[in-house]
Amino acid sequence: MLRVAVVGGGAAGLCAARHILSKGKRFAPPVLFELTDNIGGTWCYDERITYDNGRPVHSSMYRDLRTNLPKEVMMFPDFPFDSELSSFLPHHEVQRYLEKYCQSHGIRPHIRFNTAVEKVTPVVLALEESHEQTTWEVTSCDSSGLQKTETFDSIFVCSGHYSVPNIPTIPGMENFRGQVLHSHSYRSAESFSGKTVLVLGAKASGLDISIELANAGAQVRLSFSGPPLTFPLPDGIQEASLVEAVERDGSIRFQDGSSGPADVLLFCTGYVFSFPYLDAAQLKLQIQDQLLAPLYRHMMPPNFPSLFFIGMCKLICPFPNFHCQVQFALAVLDGFVSLPSAALMEQEVLEELQEKEQRGVQQRHLMVLQQQQWDYCSMLADTAQFPPLPPAVRSLYEEVWRQRREHPKNYRRNNYRLIADDRWELVH
Repeated sequence: MLRVAVVGGGAAGLCAARHILSKGKRFAPPVLFELTDNIGGTWCYDERITYDNGRPVHSSMYRDLRTNLPKEVMMFPDFPFDSELSSFLPHHEVQRYLEKYCQSHGIRPHIRFNTAVEKVTPVVLALEESHEQTTWEVTSCDSSGLQKTETFDSIFVCSGHYSVPNIPTIPGMENFRGQVLHSHSYRSAESFSGKTVLVLGAKASGLDISIELANAGAQVRLSFSGPPLTFPLPDGIQEASLVEAVERDGSIRFQDGSSGPADVLLFCTGYVFSFPYLDAAQLKLQIQDQLLAPLYRHMMPPNFPSLFFIGMCKLICPFPNFHCQVQFALAVLDGFVSLPSAALMEQEVLEELQEKEQRGVQQRHLMVLQQQQWDYCSMLADTAQFPPLPPAVRSLYEEVWRQRREHPKNYRRNNYRLIADDRWELVH
């Protein structure tokens, strides 16, 4: 039986454990390593930004966050949310859903809480006729300081990519006299009332937090690149161009030549990949800020196809994506899906990256799937022969995406219901 280690007890890790447990004839029960004392990963809200031991809090959740995807799209396809809940949920309802998922599938007994994975190392054994077999040594440390090294046949990296902030360099930052923080450390808006807050970044968290701040009485300047937003912003929020520098007097100079004061700089500039327990050079991987490559099928290093990164793509429907990736990965391990040679896998990945770069895609966006996610998930399902995502998931996702762009303040008032695999309806 194959032994699999799962790193991380968030949604991706729970999904991996659930499907491994469902294949008991081929796989031993997984060992799931979780750094904290609870499941949920980024959905596990914590008021603190550092633990008592000085380690940063993993979760980037803020107090009043509501999902920007409806539960009808967000759910694992085989495990719906409570139908009585509204479509757009507060974070604690997602956490409760994951706890139900964990309980329903008997996952908790296989989780080692408060256990840090310190090192994951491949051990390559030479076999006959130039064949090789790779196993994995996992060194972990529990809260008592006890260190342990174990051997596994496969590793599922499910530790996410929303915990290590990306903070761009701004010339003259040493001149700024106000408060500086990243959205990772933002929890609530009340303390910013009456202040001028410069929010850097206008993606999902930047917009949501800006609206929260304005509602709490802050004056918000929303700084971002690209053309002006195509929808009206609520009162209290003013668009601004990119920050060029901080002047000697502490004021902010923008690329359009304007300048002005700010009490707070709030970076909503995303996160970087960080896997301190992996040796990128040994794995022949490039782990650089917002790029993780080469990964065949966005999961496997070509030279180590028993190592799977789950959920690393950006702008995806997360839980359904995890659901598809995990089942494909297990089909590979089970021998149901045969892989090309390492050289062919690497060539395919590099050609895909080069094609994106030729289209002008910046390096930090090479992991973005967005509209490609549906064909990607369908390809995984077709190859591994598991049921594809219902067409209604894509259709509703695209409708909500449109509503979010046109009505960023009010789109969460809508409620939806799936009425067939290919149909949904607006519930009044």
